[in-house]
Amino acid sequence: MKSEALRGHLDALILASVEDGPRHGYAITEFLSERSDGSLDIATGTLYPALHRLEKAGWLASDWSTVSGRKRRTYELTRGGRKALAQQRADWNQLADVVQAVLRPGVA
Repeated sequence: MKSEALRGHLDALILASVEDGPRHGYAITEFLSERSDGSLDIATGTLYPALHRLEKAGWLASDWSTVSGRKRRTYELTRGGRKALAQQRADWNQLADVVQAVLRPGVA
């Protein structure tokens, strides 16, 4: 999938990836890849600045944990992040409905 298609939606994808519990960066990319059947391959140069931006906005909180003997920063959704995710889902659904209505063939 082209990275331009993700523009404006990356935050929602990241927030959704930690909705069910904390994940470290690599686990977030794995989650997104698995859920999209391999269509989403988020580069680390894109992911980590977004994680830091979301943390600064108060939508994610981070903490250090040890995973398989390695220290990793894990990210989890905050209360504000849950509200932001709910709003972004609503916005996405509205946009998807509008785009679908326009792209639907045979209606004139």
